[in-house]
Amino acid sequence: MLKKEELDKISESIRLAESDTSAEIRVYIARHCKGSPLETAHKVFHQLKMDATELRNGVLIYLSPSDHKAAIYADEGINAMIDDSDFWQETLDLMLSYFKKELITEGVCKGVGKVGEVLRSCFPLLENDINELDNEVIIEE
Repeated sequence: MLKKEELDKISESIRLAESDTSAEIRVYIARHCKGSPLETAHKVFHQLKMDATELRNGVLIYLSPSDHKAAIYADEGINAMIDDSDFWQETLDLMLSYFKKELITEGVCKGVGKVGEVLRSCFPLLENDINELDNEVIIEE
């Protein structure tokens, strides 16, 4: 698993990515992923109640480094706004290119940054924005 300073770096990338958007990004690190990472990400997304954001604008970056699996799952509010159907796969491919070099932290931060860029255009920061979801990396127990 990742070291504290690596987790802090990812949390900071989330904070920066969310600084200009009302959307929410979370990173979840699983010890193991059996089956499809996208299906598992969907389940985790709902278990974490990420579908409860006011604008339905949460994004979960799910990864299981030990199984070499990852997925990005976005709520319906975001999917209704993003026209580029390849965006999520391109973002995932960017992350995976770092993961293959064992640069997990860098890959996650690059993915978070890319997601943040598109969220800024779809969900600009609101005047009275409240950070609805914690920015800390979630590690599966």
